[in-house]
Amino acid sequence: MPQPTSVPDEKVPSRIGPLALFFAFNEIAVSGFGGTLPWSYRTLVETRRWLTDREFMEMLSLGQLLPGPNICNVGIMVGWRFAGYGGAAASLAGLVVMPFVFMVVLGFLYVRYGDTRLAQQALNGMSAVAAGLVLATGVKMLSSLPRRWLPALFGVVAFAGVGLLRLPLLGVLLVLAPAAIALAWRALR
Repeated sequence: MPQPTSVPDEKVPSRIGPLALFFAFNEIAVSGFGGTLPWSYRTLVETRRWLTDREFMEMLSLGQLLPGPNICNVGIMVGWRFAGYGGAAASLAGLVVMPFVFMVVLGFLYVRYGDTRLAQQALNGMSAVAAGLVLATGVKMLSSLPRRWLPALFGVVAFAGVGLLRLPLLGVLLVLAPAAIALAWRALR
């Protein structure tokens, strides 16, 4: 298993053109049926080495805070970083053009064949694959983070509250987020 990268490849140019950004994010979008996070990590960090693990996680974290789909926010940030407005537009276009075409075609096919047993089995199988890819990428991203017990404890408590006890996500976040922020702030002092 390759080790996580902590520094970008020296051969990566400081400027990547809009066309290269369009094709990279188009590849992510086309490969990422059921979720683009594993493919975006693989493409941007492991294959093309445009971002380090840390840069990817920071952009993803910011993308989760901003309104809209996370990967679209990441695409806009990466595009802006390497090619300004044109790069941001090209990255976003790469993410949405082919999925739009696919969804129109799949919509027609689903209306026609969606009730068949084979179609239902295929959809169930794709769901399992997508869940496995997201889990594997999460584990890979965790391996590059520093090991600290307090954030892990908050993650376990949040999982238990939402996943096991079926408490509302908003309620769990309203309780855990201020406590985690207060403890982190106290630790920095």
